[in-house]
Amino acid sequence: MLDPRRIVALAAIALLAFGTGTAAATPAKSKTNAAAPAAAPSPVPFEPLPPPKIYLFRGAMGPIFSTGMDRLEEKLTKAGFSASVYEFTICRWIGDRAISSYKESPAPIVLIGHSMGGLCSIVISEMAAKENIPISLVIVIDPAHATGDVPLNVERFINIFLSDSVLGGGDVVAVPGFRGHYASYDLKESSRVSHINIEKSDDIHRQIVEMVTQLPRIPPQAQADAVPLRYLVPADTLVELWDSGVRVPVRRGDTMESIAAANRVPLWTLAQSNSLPENAQLTPGQTIIVPRHLTPPEPAAAMALPPPAAGGRK
Repeated sequence: MLDPRRIVALAAIALLAFGTGTAAATPAKSKTNAAAPAAAPSPVPFEPLPPPKIYLFRGAMGPIFSTGMDRLEEKLTKAGFSASVYEFTICRWIGDRAISSYKESPAPIVLIGHSMGGLCSIVISEMAAKENIPISLVIVIDPAHATGDVPLNVERFINIFLSDSVLGGGDVVAVPGFRGHYASYDLKESSRVSHINIEKSDDIHRQIVEMVTQLPRIPPQAQADAVPLRYLVPADTLVELWDSGVRVPVRRGDTMESIAAANRVPLWTLAQSNSLPENAQLTPGQTIIVPRHLTPPEPAAAMALPPPAAGGRK
């Protein structure tokens, strides 16, 4: 006859064994659950960047011939931005200050220059590249012929120039491997634009202020799809400052005109971007390069031509 205490002990051992078996079955269920597809993580909300710091540069004899830079600086300051205008002769000193300021308190850097001031904007971009500092936006206005190429650290570059200008005329290109947004506008066909009034257009100023205002609020964009734009602007044509192009697929029934109308761009831009006649026959499945803005423009956004320069082109 078994001792009652031994019976209790054997029952406890059996219970423990059963419990262990149950516990052993639990991970198998967990493993099955783990194999189920997990829910996609929620996208990380984009936090706006600090307001940009804007550095403007006059060209040679700037207080006489680059006064548009001073007017633009006043408009940017009135809009609430930190903006200052300088002579191109102190370019590297200002570049060192801009780099030091970024290291102390990172904020988007915007460089805008006319004539030799455009050359200076590229020089400072190159200085920042050596420090691994990004430049958010560079706008050069009829830069000098000697202006260097756009370095890889520039996120957005715009050149508004006159290719036949003696004082400016810098047809600035980007270095190989450039992945940022690029747009080039040659205004040589316009008899109303010259080297000494191209930077004074109130409407160019308006568009620049709008672009700078939008800049901190734009989420990081994949630059792989940014297509460079190079335009010879038709004479006496109102122009918008697009920052790059994007490839749009052609659907059945699309025409050059319908794509231009759908994207609110002039037909000539599609013709030039794609090296096609304005009445080209399109095939479903092909892609068309369409100019795009930093963000969608206001309905009336277009660059008005500046007043004629005294004495004509110079």
